[in-house]
Amino acid sequence: MAPDGNGVLTEYSPEHHKHQTGLYWGLKQVNGRDYFMNWQGDYCHRISATVIEAKGQRVRWQAVYDLLDEKTNTILTETQNWSMHEEDGKFLLDLEWRGKAQIDITMGKFYVGGLFLRMPWHEGITGDIINASGNRNNEAEGQRAIWNDIGIQIEGREDFAHIAILDHPDNSGFPIPWRVDNELGIGPSRQILGDWSIRKGETEFIRYRLIVYTGDLNNSAITDSWKEYICEP
Repeated sequence: MAPDGNGVLTEYSPEHHKHQTGLYWGLKQVNGRDYFMNWQGDYCHRISATVIEAKGQRVRWQAVYDLLDEKTNTILTETQNWSMHEEDGKFLLDLEWRGKAQIDITMGKFYVGGLFLRMPWHEGITGDIINASGNRNNEAEGQRAIWNDIGIQIEGREDFAHIAILDHPDNSGFPIPWRVDNELGIGPSRQILGDWSIRKGETEFIRYRLIVYTGDLNNSAITDSWKEYICEP
């Protein structure tokens, strides 16, 4: 929801991308297997979904999944740690993703894979994606950037609803290139750079922040928020 409660800002399984489920995580070409478009039980097994802190200044929750091969053997265990708090009328949503390889894992080069955001889109809707370098919409496809912002005219609102996604310097491949599709779907993806791997028994750590807000985009304010984010312990 928008921070003021007016408008739903994500869309689950739209007609143009049935596999997209709002704000989600999905890797492509994991040892040749596609977990971006497939999330059913023969691909993933949920270990747990836990609310860590249900109320207070910051709420936290965790989801743990096993990624399965064709024989339902676990090849990768992923832990998603999410937290959310409100600041100056904006929602700040943090993701810390940990992927522990149960066997040697390679994510193959692809144009998408990892965190992805699907806001409500339809033909003729007013909306823009703009990155930290000023690239807009298709110009931002495949480009490296420390942040990307998507703003869309949500039904029932007179102003734009925005979600900005911030990359972090601790992420391998920083600044990450971004997938931007023709329907204003967006996600940072290390897989755009080429193959990357996690050796058996090792854990990869990736983190992002999302800022959910309404009104006009202020590029310098998003950059200031990014600077604050990367300085946090």
